Amino acid sequence: SLTQAFLGFIPGSMGETSTLACLIGAAILIATRIGSWKTMLGGVVGSMIIGMTFNVLGEGMNPFFGVPFWWHWCIGSFAFAIVFMATDPVSSTLTERGKFIYGFLIGAFGMIVRVINPAYPEGWMLAILFMNCFAPLIDYFVLQSNVKRRMARYAA
Repeated sequence: SLTQAFLGFIPGSMGETSTLACLIGAAILIATRIGSWKTMLGGVVGSMIIGMTFNVLGEGMNPFFGVPFWWHWCIGSFAFAIVFMATDPVSSTLTERGKFIYGFLIGAFGMIVRVINPAYPEGWMLAILFMNCFAPLIDYFVLQSNVKRRMARYAA
């Protein structure tokens, strides 16, 4: 059941069994300001939007399209990946707006890999590694957006 999956009473690999324990870890990381809540929120929103999109497309194409997004949050390493791996301060983005974009894209790409390719059910690590490559580019575009906005403000 969903409650058993959330509490971790199902067998699985380390980090994918108890979403509750990962949420406790998230609270500690946010309270100590080690982990970014913006990255975590972005990952949740990204996975939710892509999960709902797959639900709308229906199960006709792939049976995993019909799995609700909240099940994906509880059955697998989503919580562990978003809380502990995506918030790594060394490899994630540095800008505040970039952290949300970075987390959003991790959630979206991870859900796409997980649902479309059932042979690779845990696409979160792949999504995090992929977005680690693009973190400097996200920061660059966020900084350029800030520069353009300031230049427009001072020109007026």
